[in-house]
Amino acid sequence: MKRAFVTGVSGYIGGSVARRLVQDGYEVMGLVRDPASAARVEATGVRPVIGGLDDTDLLVRLADEADLVINTADADHRAAVEALVDGMRGSGKTLVHTSGSSIVADVGTGERSEQVFTDDTPFTPVPAKAARVAIDRFVLDAAHQGICSIVVCPTMIYGRGTGSKRDSIQVPMLIRESQQRGAGVYIGEGRNIWSNVHIDDLVDLYTLVIDKAEPGSFFFAENGETSLREVALAIAHLLGFGDRTTSWPLAEAIAALGEEAAAMGLASNSRVRATHARALGWRPSRPGLVEDIERGSYRQDFGPG
Repeated sequence: MKRAFVTGVSGYIGGSVARRLVQDGYEVMGLVRDPASAARVEATGVRPVIGGLDDTDLLVRLADEADLVINTADADHRAAVEALVDGMRGSGKTLVHTSGSSIVADVGTGERSEQVFTDDTPFTPVPAKAARVAIDRFVLDAAHQGICSIVVCPTMIYGRGTGSKRDSIQVPMLIRESQQRGAGVYIGEGRNIWSNVHIDDLVDLYTLVIDKAEPGSFFFAENGETSLREVALAIAHLLGFGDRTTSWPLAEAIAALGEEAAAMGLASNSRVRATHARALGWRPSRPGLVEDIERGSYRQDFGPG
């Protein structure tokens, strides 16, 4: 039986990927920080290992012992990525690192951008994302060190996770704020656009790149794009507010969420095209973001009374 090591296994992406690997016959080890998380992870069929991303020696050992390593824990933790590469160097085994499409996002105000990026489009990240881009490049360069290193770069993810964490971050955050305001909420004018992808389609992409991707490959993951005003309207429909939407002033959103989540997240643009993934044979098929909010996986937890 092949062994996989997954970081971030108690999270939304990592838990869902690990669950699929278990279903595909892998023995999966998952890094967790505390016993409470370990119990939840173990219930999904994953063997928990207590530790953190700063436990360098542990990461090196677990990476060395595994046939496959998937990092979903923290796209900005360089020391952890370096430890995983150290443990795998020269092995020919597969390392999949998870980034995020905020690497091409602007510092937004809720206005629309016309810039669209493919996997091969050159770009200069905003300063806050430069370190993340450097980590992505470090992983890709590890292909020259005897590792089948791959970067998967998801967009806004939605849908119900299949691991121990069911919900993503952005959509539930907007739903909760909309509940407080009695209307679907967007920042500024809400004309800004994010590409998006269903969690099940994203997990399909991980399994595909594990089987087929060449060392040093980079993959955006998207299946369409939506403005944040359209997301707000879908949330209003979900919550029974009719077509009522409202603007959240950027300064207030930053005060509530922080600049990272507001200006570089919900008020920004991140428009990409998953050209490499589709060329590899990825065929996303789950419901789109608006449909899933209005009539899909969010209705059970957030639908009206």
